[in-house]
Amino acid sequence: MAARVQEADFDVGAELAALRQGDARIGAIASFVGVVRDINDGASVSGISEMTLEHYPGMTEKALEAIVAEAKARWEIFDALVIHRVGRLLPTEQIVLVAVTGAHRGETFAACEFVMDYLKTRAPFWKREVTPDGARWVDARETDESAAERWQARWEA
Repeated sequence: MAARVQEADFDVGAELAALRQGDARIGAIASFVGVVRDINDGASVSGISEMTLEHYPGMTEKALEAIVAEAKARWEIFDALVIHRVGRLLPTEQIVLVAVTGAHRGETFAACEFVMDYLKTRAPFWKREVTPDGARWVDARETDESAAERWQARWEA
């Protein structure tokens, strides 16, 4: 299991190859790559020219590791990787990679989606966007909270 927070970009293919290297048990790899868009639902105009992501070093990595550990407790998966970028990012640049390995696709897909949903709501990142209207800090979206809450409801059921 790895959780990295970094400024540098990442090579998705190389990261996935390293995650599965030499593990013949793996029958499925599910991954998600988040990319900077030039528009946000809450923006009054389109044209986000850049985004800056900040985090709390040490605390952020521990939060990511706890999310992955929870996924491993809920589903039969072998490994997981989370890479989240911080710093100044431009539209079309990669922000985050979540990758999960397992024996079968169902558990692997579910765990990957869970990790991403919890990352959006439970990891200490702060996002600032620059638009033609100026810079603004972005609040969590209601849809992100709803996505995370459905996992809690499933777990308690």
